[in-house]
Parts: sequence; C-alpha cells; structure tokens
Amino acid sequence: MYLSRFLSIHALWVTVSSVMQPYPLAWGHYDVCKTQIYTEEGKVWDYMACQPESTDMTKYLKVKLDPPDITCGDPPETFCAMGNPYMCNNECDASTPELAHPPELMFDFEGRHPSTFWQSATWKEYPKPLQVNITLSWSKTIELTDNIVITFESGRPDQMILEKSLDYGRTWQPYQYYATDCLDAFHMDPKSVKDLSQHTVLEIICTEEYSTGYSTNSKIIHFEIKDRFAFFAGPRLRNMASLYGQLDTTKKLRDFFTVTDLRIRLLRPAVGEIFVDELHLARYFYAISDIKVRGRCKCNLHATVCVYDNSKLTCECEHNTTGPDCGKCKKNYQGRPWSPGSYLPIPKGTANTCIPSISSIGTNVCDNELLHCQNGGTCHNNVRCLCPAAYTGILCEKLRCEEAGSCGPDSGQGPPAHSQPALPLLLLLLLLSALLGTANPLVF
Repeated sequence: MYLSRFLSIHALWVTVSSVMQPYPLAWGHYDVCKTQIYTEEGKVWDYMACQPESTDMTKYLKVKLDPPDITCGDPPETFCAMGNPYMCNNECDASTPELAHPPELMFDFEGRHPSTFWQSATWKEYPKPLQVNITLSWSKTIELTDNIVITFESGRPDQMILEKSLDYGRTWQPYQYYATDCLDAFHMDPKSVKDLSQHTVLEIICTEEYSTGYSTNSKIIHFEIKDRFAFFAGPRLRNMASLYGQLDTTKKLRDFFTVTDLRIRLLRPAVGEIFVDELHLARYFYAISDIKVRGRCKCNLHATVCVYDNSKLTCECEHNTTGPDCGKCKKNYQGRPWSPGSYLPIPKGTANTCIPSISSIGTNVCDNELLHCQNGGTCHNNVRCLCPAAYTGILCEKLRCEEAGSCGPDSGQGPPAHSQPALPLLLLLLLLSALLGTANPLVF
C-alpha cells in the first residue's frame, strides 16, 4: 500500500517538475514556425519565430588550400616525427593511401588509431616563409553557435590568423590572432577572451594562449564563441533572453557570429626556438587532424529546416518569405517591408510574417485561415480588419505607438507579458493532497 502510494506520488512529482521547468531550458530552440490555435473566429494560424537546429557544419563545407600544391606527398618526402623532431625517417607519399595526408582528413571521423590528418610539405624552401591559407566555404550564410576548434597533429603554429568573410570570400576580416609573441608578430598586446566584457566583446585580440610548440598535451586551438555568449547569458548560458535581446537590437553583434566563409592563415610553423634550424628543415611543417565548426543555417528566424541538395544549403522558408536565407517576401506578399523574425518576447518570439500586397488581396482582405487578423483584430465581411485600440495596419499587425514613435515600457501598449501557467499550481495542490493522505481529491 505504502509502496503504491509512494510510486503514485513520485509519478505526480515528475509530472509537476516537467511542467514547472523554467523557460530557459526551452530558449534557443525555436523549432516550430507556426501552430494552429482555436479562437472565437475558429481555427487560425499562430506564427512564431523559428530557426534550424545547431549542427556540425563541416559536413557541408568545401575546403581550398593556397598554395594548391602545399599538401605533402607529391613528390614523396620524409619528415620528422611529431614527438621527436630529431627522428626524421617518416614518409609522406600521396600515391600510397596509408602514407597520404590529403585535406579531407581534417574533417573525417576522429577516434581511429592511428589518427588521420592533413599535412603540409616541409619547410624546404627556407628562407621563403612556409605559409598556408585553408579556406572553408559554405556558399551560405551560417550562424556560429559553439567554439571553433582546430586540432593540430604537429606543434601549434607560432603565428596564425583566423579570418571570416560575410560576402562569400570577396572581403575578409580578422577574427583572432594567435602567436607565441603577439607584440613581435602582430604589434599587439596579448589578451584572452577573459579580458573582454560586454562592451568590448567585438574587439579583435591576439592571444598567446594557444601557441606553444611541441607539447603533446597542447594540440588544440580555440576561437571562443560560448565565452562571448556568456557575457550576456551568464557563465552557464542560462539567461538566453538577455543574449537574444542583444542579438535582436545590435546588428554588429549579430554579424560577429555570422559567416559565409572561414580562413585559417598559417604564417609560421612551430619552431620552438628563436632561429630556424636550416640544416633540419624537415622538422617544420603543419599538420591538422580535426576542425570543428558548429552552427546553423541563417534563415532570419523564418525557417526550421535547411536542406542540403546538389552541394548547396538552402532554407525551407515559412512566413511567406523566400530566398536562400529567407531574406525577402514572396511575390504578392509584400504588403509591408520584409523584416527578420525576432527572438522576443520569450519563449515564442515574433514571426514578422510577410503579408499580402494590397494589389493581390483585392476585396478579400481577411479570412479565418491564411489572412486572419492579428493581435485580436476581427475580420469584417472579408473586407477589413477591425483592430483593437493599440493596433493598426491592414491586418492589425502594427502597434500604433510604433508609428508615432512613442512605444516604451510605460506606454501601456505592446504584447502582453507571458505569465507562468496555472497548471503547476493545480498539480502542486494535488501532490500536497496525496502527501497528506487526503481521501477525497480537492475540488475547485
């Protein structure tokens, strides 16, 4: 009897806990663009901001090396062992699969032994610099959601720049500089991301944190995305509303985490000394075993699906939008200027759907399905929407205070605040009743 009561109470508590989960656990998903709801006018669409799930973006990239013949093995050459730079009898041979190190091995499945990696030719052209550009291209705008992680099989380079492009490689901007000596290499004082703040989060820094030579436990280089998010969302990224508010209102911040291409500029290999040993140039080369780039297709909060077809990523647009990034309104849906969706208010955001053009509507301005009046407006004879006092527009889509430029926290206008549902209170009372051993359920 007691066991049965305990199990019933436990099951009830699990239900209560799931209902009372704080909103932050749901923030950041936005995995539904619209749902059907029932109103006094019948079943209508309720539109929400939406975006694709974060995923491993290296599955969709194209890689390019410059110079194109920089990969080792053609012709075959010997190089020094990773852990022992004086043991120089290892061979790279592009014509032998087990001795080849092509670029695609930077993105293959890791965890096999021995590890697979791309490797450059050795520094045989000294004193000419051994420099390599590795360009990662998506032919699509993507939003970074996690740290960029580069794992070297060789020593980490003495000098390196990570760059980004927002226009498919036409122009480039530095993301971060890496060096064993930032002042000498780039005339910059060394910093780490921990030295930044909300106000300086967009500062381009040079770090010496990831540029130690042949240490076997020091193979990884980071570009810290999450540490920058944490300036707004807290150390465990729990306050996503704050971050989303900043992304909504600060285009420069939004663009900072947005790329079409990344470029890794390897400027000087791990030397570990002040001077290059010209008699043992086979000691110096680059080798990368893994590159991780996690993000999502940028769809301007108008799509949850991004399809990869014919080597191309494209958003499956909702909200009457179109284009590879859902960056414009569909034909005949240009009744107001296109706008990206908004993350706010939490947790559903604002869809900012494209509405029909006046010329395409004719006399049928509204109905109870696709052209329903918004924000509590009512459809009158399919000719016009009767809007609440706070709203205006063809479909009651605009706040009157926005047109007057007087919206504010004290204006009394705007979307109603979301409150916690009443269901958890009912379940808690039921649980309390069970714990007290009440024979009859509480009546409301």
